[in-house]
Amino acid sequence: MTNPHMNDSVYMAEALSLARRGIYTVTPNPAVGCVLVRDGQVIGRGWHQRAGDHHAEINAMRDACSQAGLAPDSLSARAAACRGATCYVTLEPCSHTGRTGPCAQAIIDAGIARVVYAMEDPNPQVAGRGLELIAEAGIPVAGPVLEDEALALNRGFVRRMTRRRPFIRCKMAMSLDGRTAMASGESQWITARRAREDVQRLRAASCAILSGVDTVLLDKASLTVRREDWLEAPAEGDIRQPLRVILDSTGRLTPDATLVQITSPILLIHTEEVDPAGWPDHVEHLVLPAREGRVSPLAVVQELAKREINEVLVEAGAKVAGSFLRLGLLDELVIYMSPKLLGNKARGLFELPIDAMAGQLPLDIKDMRAIGQDWRITAVPDFDS
Repeated sequence: MTNPHMNDSVYMAEALSLARRGIYTVTPNPAVGCVLVRDGQVIGRGWHQRAGDHHAEINAMRDACSQAGLAPDSLSARAAACRGATCYVTLEPCSHTGRTGPCAQAIIDAGIARVVYAMEDPNPQVAGRGLELIAEAGIPVAGPVLEDEALALNRGFVRRMTRRRPFIRCKMAMSLDGRTAMASGESQWITARRAREDVQRLRAASCAILSGVDTVLLDKASLTVRREDWLEAPAEGDIRQPLRVILDSTGRLTPDATLVQITSPILLIHTEEVDPAGWPDHVEHLVLPAREGRVSPLAVVQELAKREINEVLVEAGAKVAGSFLRLGLLDELVIYMSPKLLGNKARGLFELPIDAMAGQLPLDIKDMRAIGQDWRITAVPDFDS
């Protein structure tokens, strides 16, 4: 006898593929996809496209209505188009009213016959309640299905909800002999164009880009997502720019810096008060506690979590990157290795005061692949070893 639910993983995989379309636009919300299936046929597809807009389940119902020639925002039309369908959704349907109404109730009202989910919502406002409401309405619930893939898709959101801090990724570029810049600080360009294009993808998926004032001044960096260098950039419309977070303890950055000329939001973090006069409106100044004479990385992480930042990309020099690494705050390292030698006078990757082999920090390499003429290494620090 054929298992009627044998294709659950297939349909959930499609829902996850839909969810990935939102990773560049939905922050601070999670990326979610949904597929509606009836009698072995997909009748509706949807994903969460941006914060404040319809959730994935509603967009899938609206798509089902449109395909049936019905009004997509009519509750009776949704019931007519979706009744008896199975809903495959990558995240537990919400049960609370935020910017939008509760999706769990919308599923009940539409006459959905079965719900399959990939993962429960770690948001304390939901945390299983959405699934409970659906089950209490007599609708069978199954899952988790492809949970690991769903967790990986929204690891920043999950980290913020469960540990009250963002997922922090550090991007570095180095030569084959492990150098990131010349002794003078000059670092452009170690890697080739293909690797730099790949970095634009990391930036676009991040909620914030964090750097130190030295890197910004030396590289004349803008720290933005550049449409011309981002291969997946939408053909039209605005690109969501991550919040640019600059650690500038004593206020060395000035309003005429390259970074400031682009009007997406900037957060300048200091350890002492800085006169805000003369700064444009898109620049915010914030004083946070110091650690070892510099802005405390832990205080920065806590502040960004308060601002609903899910994923942070650290693009900084050895001092800033090393300070985050020493405190166990880096969740992932993405290192682009160029087939070049910069010599023993050039600067190293991280500032880590390790004097003996016993103090070494092991890395768990998750992926290594060629990006043009360079190599990209993705690794996770093993802080427990």
